[in-house]
Amino acid sequence: MSAGRRADPQAADPGTALADHSEPDEPLSRHLLPDNADVGADGHLVVAGVDLVDLADELGTPLFVYDEDHLRARCREAVTAWGDGVAYATKAFLCVAMARLVHEEGMCLDVSTLGELHVALAAGVPAERLVLHGNNKSEEELATALAAGVGRIVVDSFDEIARLGALTDAPAPAGERPKVLVRVTPGVEVHTHEFVRTGQEDTKFGFSVASGAASRAVAALELLPGVELVGVHAHIGSQVFDVGHFEEAAEVLGALVAPLGLPELVVGGGLGVAYLNAERAPAQKVWAEATRHACHAAGIDPTTRITAEPGRSIAAAAGITLYRVGTVKTLPGIRTYVSVDGGMSDNPRPVLYGSGYEAFLPRAVEAPRPRVVRVVGKHCETGDVVVEHAHVPADLAVGDVLATPVTGAYGYAMASNYNKVPRPAVVFLRDGEARVAVRRETLDDLIRLDAG
Repeated sequence: MSAGRRADPQAADPGTALADHSEPDEPLSRHLLPDNADVGADGHLVVAGVDLVDLADELGTPLFVYDEDHLRARCREAVTAWGDGVAYATKAFLCVAMARLVHEEGMCLDVSTLGELHVALAAGVPAERLVLHGNNKSEEELATALAAGVGRIVVDSFDEIARLGALTDAPAPAGERPKVLVRVTPGVEVHTHEFVRTGQEDTKFGFSVASGAASRAVAALELLPGVELVGVHAHIGSQVFDVGHFEEAAEVLGALVAPLGLPELVVGGGLGVAYLNAERAPAQKVWAEATRHACHAAGIDPTTRITAEPGRSIAAAAGITLYRVGTVKTLPGIRTYVSVDGGMSDNPRPVLYGSGYEAFLPRAVEAPRPRVVRVVGKHCETGDVVVEHAHVPADLAVGDVLATPVTGAYGYAMASNYNKVPRPAVVFLRDGEARVAVRRETLDDLIRLDAG
């Protein structure tokens, strides 16, 4: 492979098109770049009319750069594929600007913490367009959601049912009761990293269908006078390329959902995206059509509203991370290390999941990449690896802007201040203009919470 993906027997999936290696001189594949990416006359990468080398010089690095119209297009595709009620999974990437954009394009937003709920409400998203998730919702989170009037609460445990019962102990008319869905575990194991599988029996999420816990949870919720059970929710995992796994889950769900006669079914998210030159991923439309067909074949009423919660497939390919090369260290007979001014604090996925990325130079986006290096960050960890086996142009040098594509999901969202490194800025690009959506943290921000 042209960029490192650590060996994992569960990583390969029938839906991927992985190769063992890329041609040494192969440039970055254009399908990994945002929709509005182009190459200028000088060979520089231009996104939405903005030269990324100039942008890095102006705003500094590391820098998260998003193609705004790419984000909007993926939102519209999701709404077209799934219909009203489809929700953006905010854990992939959330800030006030992103919440507003998603709402403007017709999607609901799913939130899983009080913080995500707060950001969405601060962005002006109507509470009825929000879905509250979480495997360990506190009484405060539930009370806040109920008071705000969130559109749906996805119930995840018997403890939560008890909390809801205590908070909604008074009967209310059907139209005024908060609407809830029960999260179930279909028992489907997908071929992805173990940390992002959620549909198997051994998981902290939801109620098992096989054990009967899901049916008991449905019965318990139906007895609560203060809530209205409107549907079932399931999620099998993340970075899933084979739509057959979603079809398999639909078959299991059919046996549970069909007899209940509930009006809603949410099949979660998890659609994979391509991170490497050799990878390809299904479109939203393919995923939706395959899932809906399988649900109907499993006996689920065609009038049931079937929706989903895509996150990565909305945001990932819209984003690029820009770094500055600070050190090039060659160990003869071993490898060359290229150190950049970010690392695991702005993209922990390679450390957590062994995730692979491509690397390229925005000053020469179409250049051959014959040189194999390890791109590492500036943190005091040997494991601070950004791209394990990166193919880069032969003339890469200190001072170059180096980029990793497809970092729009789970980059900024998972960023930290490890080693007291300030988090990068986030910039939206559109029509030749760069808009700062999240400012770069300052050194003073790092001590703002200290009590002295």
